[in-house]
Amino acid sequence: MITQEQYKEATERKDALKRYLDIDNKKIEVEEEELRTHVADFWDDREKAEAQMRKIKELHFWIDEYEELEKMTEELTLAFDFLKEELVTEEEIDSLYAKLIDKIEKLELRNMLRREEDKLGVVLKINSGAGGTESQDWAQMLMRLYLRYAEKHGYKTSVAQLLEGDDAGIKSVTINIEGDYAYGFLKSENGVHRLVRVSPYNAQGKRMTSFASVFVTPLVDDTIEINVEPARVSWDTFRSGGAGGQNVNKVESGVRLRYQYKDPYTGEEEEILIENTETRDQPKNKENAMRQLKSILYDKELKHRMEEQAKVEAGKKKIEWGSQIRSYVFDDRRVKDHRTNHQTSDVGGVMDGEIDDFIKAYLMEFAASEA
Repeated sequence: MITQEQYKEATERKDALKRYLDIDNKKIEVEEEELRTHVADFWDDREKAEAQMRKIKELHFWIDEYEELEKMTEELTLAFDFLKEELVTEEEIDSLYAKLIDKIEKLELRNMLRREEDKLGVVLKINSGAGGTESQDWAQMLMRLYLRYAEKHGYKTSVAQLLEGDDAGIKSVTINIEGDYAYGFLKSENGVHRLVRVSPYNAQGKRMTSFASVFVTPLVDDTIEINVEPARVSWDTFRSGGAGGQNVNKVESGVRLRYQYKDPYTGEEEEILIENTETRDQPKNKENAMRQLKSILYDKELKHRMEEQAKVEAGKKKIEWGSQIRSYVFDDRRVKDHRTNHQTSDVGGVMDGEIDDFIKAYLMEFAASEA
C-alpha cells in the first residue's frame, strides 16, 4: 500500500499546480470574460466572438480539470479514514492513488505546453530512407504507430497523400492529425527513427538497420494568420492512383500546388511542392493543399524564432531538428530515445502507439526551456 510520504507528496504537487495554474484568478477571469459575451452585438463580429469563446473554453478547461483533481484527492483522503474501519481495502487505496498521480502528471505536462503553436493539430510526414523494401516497410510501421497513437487519444486523422512502396510498405505519407494540443505532444517525434531487426526481406536472415524520417509541423487553423502571396502560387491537376473505381481513373481530382517561397530573413528561394489526393473533390483537395502550405510557412517562421532564441540562450540545451532521435531494436527488445535516454523493453506496446512515456520524458527535459 502507498505510504503517508507518497500521499503527502501527491497533495503537495496538487497544491503546487493550483499556484502554477493560478486557479483563483482564472475563476475571476472567466466570470469577467463571460460577461463580455452578454452584450447585444457580441456576435456581430463572428471572428472576434469565436476567439472570445475559445478563450473562455480554455479557462474552463483548467478550472474544471483542477476541480476534478481536488475531488480525487478528497476521495483518497476519505479512503485512508475508511481503511481504519475496514470499509475499503489497501488495493482500492492504491488504485485511487494511481489514478490521482496519473491525473497530476497529465496536468503538469499540459501546463508545459504554453507556446502559441502547441495547442494546434499536426501535419505529420513520414519518408522512408535508403534501403528499399526494408525501409519502406519501416515507414509503414511508423505510420501505423502514429495512427494508433492518435486513435488512443481521440484525435481525428486523415491521410492527405500516400505513396506506396515498390514491393511492400510505403515511400512516404502525409497525415493530418487534428485535436487539442496534438502538436504540443507530437513535436517530440520530429527527426530520424532507426530500426534494427532481422529483416523478413533478407534471404540470409541478416540483422539490418533501416531509417525513416518523421517531419512534424503545426496544422494551422483559422486562429493563425499566414500571408500567402497569390502571385507565387501555381496549380496542376492529375488523376489519383490506386483503388477507387472509374472516378479515380477518369477525373483529375488530385492537385499539385507549387509555391515559390522566398525566405524573408535570408532572401533564399525555394519551391515548395504539395500534392493532395485526400478526396475525390478537386476544390476540397485544393483547400487541403493550401492549408498544408500555410502549415509549412508557419513552421518556417517557428524555426526561425527557435534559431534566434538559441543564439540568445546559447547555454540552454538545443533541440536539433532532423537529428536521429530514437532507435527501435527488435531483437534486443529495446526502444531508446537518444535525447532523453528514456527506454523501454515493451517494443510491441510502442509499435502499437504507446509512446506517452517518451513524449513525457521529452517534455520534462525540453518544454520548460521552450515555454
